[in-house]
Amino acid sequence: MSESRKRREALLYHAKPKPGKISVVPTKKYATQHDLSLAYSPGVAEPCLEIAKDKDNVYRYTAKGNLVAVISNGTAVLGLGDIGPEASKPVMEGKGLLFKIFADIDVFDIEVDATDVDKFVETVKAIAPTFGGINLEDIKAPEAFEIERRLKEELDIPVMHDDQHGTAIISAAALKNALEINGKDISKVLIVVNGAGAAAISCTRLYLALGAKRENVIMCDSKGVIRNDRDNLTSQKAEFATHKDVNTLEEAMHNADVFIGLSKGNVVTPEMLLSMAKNPIVFAMANPDPEISYDVAVATREDIIMATGRSDHPNQVNNVLGFPFIFRGALDVRASKINEEMKMAAVHALADLAKKSVPEQVNIVYDEISLSFGKDYIIPKPFDPRLIYEIPPAIAKAAMDSGVAKEPIEDWEKYREELMDRSGTGSKEIRLLHNRAKKNPKRVVFTEADHLDVLKAAQRVYEEKIGIPILLGRKEVILELKEELGFTGDVQIIDPKIDEEEERRNRYADFFWETRQRKGVTLFEAKKLMRERNYFAAMMVNSGEADALITGYSRPYSSVVKPILELIEKDKGVTRVAATNLMLTKQGPMFLADTTININPTAKDLAKITQLTSTLAKMFGMKPNVAMLGFSNFGSSKSESSAKIREAVSYIHRNYPNVVVDGELQADFALNPDLLAKEFPFSKLNGKRVNVLIFPNLDAANITYKLMKQVDGVESVGPILLGMSKPVHILQLGASVDEMVNMAAVAVVDAQNKSLKKTM
Repeated sequence: MSESRKRREALLYHAKPKPGKISVVPTKKYATQHDLSLAYSPGVAEPCLEIAKDKDNVYRYTAKGNLVAVISNGTAVLGLGDIGPEASKPVMEGKGLLFKIFADIDVFDIEVDATDVDKFVETVKAIAPTFGGINLEDIKAPEAFEIERRLKEELDIPVMHDDQHGTAIISAAALKNALEINGKDISKVLIVVNGAGAAAISCTRLYLALGAKRENVIMCDSKGVIRNDRDNLTSQKAEFATHKDVNTLEEAMHNADVFIGLSKGNVVTPEMLLSMAKNPIVFAMANPDPEISYDVAVATREDIIMATGRSDHPNQVNNVLGFPFIFRGALDVRASKINEEMKMAAVHALADLAKKSVPEQVNIVYDEISLSFGKDYIIPKPFDPRLIYEIPPAIAKAAMDSGVAKEPIEDWEKYREELMDRSGTGSKEIRLLHNRAKKNPKRVVFTEADHLDVLKAAQRVYEEKIGIPILLGRKEVILELKEELGFTGDVQIIDPKIDEEEERRNRYADFFWETRQRKGVTLFEAKKLMRERNYFAAMMVNSGEADALITGYSRPYSSVVKPILELIEKDKGVTRVAATNLMLTKQGPMFLADTTININPTAKDLAKITQLTSTLAKMFGMKPNVAMLGFSNFGSSKSESSAKIREAVSYIHRNYPNVVVDGELQADFALNPDLLAKEFPFSKLNGKRVNVLIFPNLDAANITYKLMKQVDGVESVGPILLGMSKPVHILQLGASVDEMVNMAAVAVVDAQNKSLKKTM
């Protein structure tokens, strides 16, 4: 993209359709005069009086506890320098956007027209009662040091200058991991820091706290090496002045183990890189152009671990990995400050997170096959959904341990759940499902394990201890893909077609033939079918050599369901198999049935589908409230379709009076409690949130769930097969890795329940 096009695109982004990037959104009802009388006069007087009695009540009755000020005077903006407070506003709004999308923290950006330290400090102190925390931004050194020091001392809310500490925390986590990969001891490595501004000073201080030795650090500024015999050094630069006999950056880099760049672009040459020690670590963090380009660096040294501030290369040192989550943890315990213990907790938490298996959605965002800890992945990616529930708890705990937390957290599991809910990371229902599976993992057959995404799902199931995968497919392909993914788990791999499986194929074929010999199946055909994975996998489950199976990733649903129905019996008392999808909507979880099996179910079929789906909802810990949907309401149409629904509802009301079900109902009445209560006060669903929708035919159910997925981006689990005696589940063609992992968890919990029933 040309520079002129980039410029036009950036200007349009900030100007259209509405200027700016953030806005204020009401969080309370305001539709009626009654609402407004509570929001403002006279109702607002009550919380005012409570706060007047006790200032801490401000956290109870206002947004202060989740509100951060992003404050700048525009004296050191990005790579733009001293451009003034008005020109800095787009950056501060951007910071506010990042706070909100990554940690659900509200922000007011405040641009202060004051370069004098005293005036700036007094201004911030005067407005501080509004906020739960203050993020200082883009203030030039050395004033930035004094401003932050005074505000931290004089205020009782968290204050952090992100330009200093954000880069320090992220780069320290990256350095810790890079040294571990290279097998180097931080106390022994020679570190060269190019740059002596606020970020460079704070980075170096944090490296020392991490274990680096002062005598092993050389810092350079625009004049060269900062030596102890130089005149007119600031106190911050004097702190890192060296006695070594080196004068230039080029000399300093000779035999250095680590280079930290916080200066300007293209100041490091390939020759300087070649002069460094074996297995060098280079963090070239100048933006937009690093001190040496990534491509040049990795072409110059194969043994290098390279990081930059850019998103188009591996190992991006990005402050968004830090500040949203540090403030989140600090706000959640009402910390009075952000101290060194909290910053170090962030370093260790970030470093540790990089060593864990990476969620598939991160691989997708960054167009990677499988990110894993190593030279090209030393710190987490900014869009890693785990940051929100891994980093803030570490910060909160450090605040509590260091005595600066005013509201300590007691239930850590509940806190993690709240953090996930803040960012929409998964859902309570999915977490509950995974946790139940982990309590008693079962053997799950993946019939298409020689497909990359299927193997990724199996890897997640194995590494997260959701289940015990059994991999079906071409063994050599699976082994090759396992190596590519870094999947080192010792799992069973079976190719049904190879000679080594002949005895098992024959055993399965004999059983199948005995059950189907009077239905046109010959022994020869049975043996031939057992070479097919779905038949083989179904027999593994039937014979007890596996507990569950999932299939269907690479083949149409109709062709996959046939062998399942031929080999797996229906559950006791079930006359009609069905399927449902769990939709994770903004209104809460909702089951839709039947989404894949019954084309035009009868009234009795609808009643059975309702029973099966209600039972599944209970398995998910939900109390089912069922609406049977149609195009009419309670007899308003005499059509055959409407009559069928009414007959099914009547049947359930007579025979299963404890099931909360009603219909026929149009979808808007079913999902709008106020509308339902107004027009149909007699309905059994009044006062209840509908969470199960039963459709009159397959067209309606299938179209609805797929529309919800594509148009509204609703997450779906399913289709979940209902009414089978064994835990067998069929995926939608081309299901995502997350969908397959969730279905494997469903299969494990299904197996747990069926096993429990046998023992009762």
